[in-house]
Amino acid sequence: MTTNSNQATALDLPMVDPLPDTTQAYFDICQDKLGLIPNVLQAYAFDIDKLNAFTAMYNDVMLANSGLTKLEREMIAVVVSSINRCWYCQVAHGAAVRALSGDPALGEAMVMNYRAAKLDNRQMSMLDFAAKLTRSSAETEESDRQALRDAGFSDRDIFDIANVTGFFNMTNRVASAIDMRPNEDYHAHAR
Repeated sequence: MTTNSNQATALDLPMVDPLPDTTQAYFDICQDKLGLIPNVLQAYAFDIDKLNAFTAMYNDVMLANSGLTKLEREMIAVVVSSINRCWYCQVAHGAAVRALSGDPALGEAMVMNYRAAKLDNRQMSMLDFAAKLTRSSAETEESDRQALRDAGFSDRDIFDIANVTGFFNMTNRVASAIDMRPNEDYHAHAR
């Protein structure tokens, strides 16, 4: 199938039309706050139950109260997505890192090689853990969790790091499988 470059994905799964009022209101908030409706939301909008499940999990993992800052969670998203080579998430969450940090170079370093970024010990420990979970989760040991505790993370924080990492490992695979494309506006965001 030849895909239209304006499509959110390579699949022919059009959004429900019309969208339910609550979904439309959510999309309107995105448009107001972000200046766009993320393609990931449009990709799931062919099935409102799937969209609602995705957004509920995303909102819980990325926006709920946590000992992790929003920036730290976005940094995890970028590192996981970089390892998995998820084009959509590298672009979208790289833009979020640039916006939240106010540092365009940090967003670029996170996508290319987080170890080259100017990070403190806490952030480096967190990202090393996320990278290990992404590459070889079955090899995680108590010493890996202890390294996070030594860097100042609570056990609840470790749970949150694991959940952000796991969420993006799952969504990266879906995004790659369906050729999810980043919104063009993300490329210039916060530069």
